Amino acid sequence: MTAETVAVLPALVVVLAAGLWAVAAVEAQLECVDAARAGARAASRGDPLDLVRSGVLAVAPAGARVEVVKDGERVRVEVSAGVRPRWGGALPAVTVRSAAVSVLEPGEGRPPTGQPGGER
Repeated sequence: MTAETVAVLPALVVVLAAGLWAVAAVEAQLECVDAARAGARAASRGDPLDLVRSGVLAVAPAGARVEVVKDGERVRVEVSAGVRPRWGGALPAVTVRSAAVSVLEPGEGRPPTGQPGGER
């Protein structure tokens, strides 16, 4: 091995580790997006909120936090999770989050279209 290789090798390992951490963070972000969308769809159909939360947690990354808020004729589902590198437990977690909003379907907490109080 040359001196240059010995000098560059640690930097290469750090760059590789950072890249793997970034891939893990992107994966967790996509899982949060999928979980939030699925939860918003389920809640807009009128599923009970505790069932929506458990369904979201089944799709979300491990250790995720879920917030489901029904506000008038809309429902908002927010999913957030902390991502730590497996090799660096002492490093701070990167928080990824996603939110999805859906309008309640007719008959699920709002009047049907064309009736008083409903959309026209």
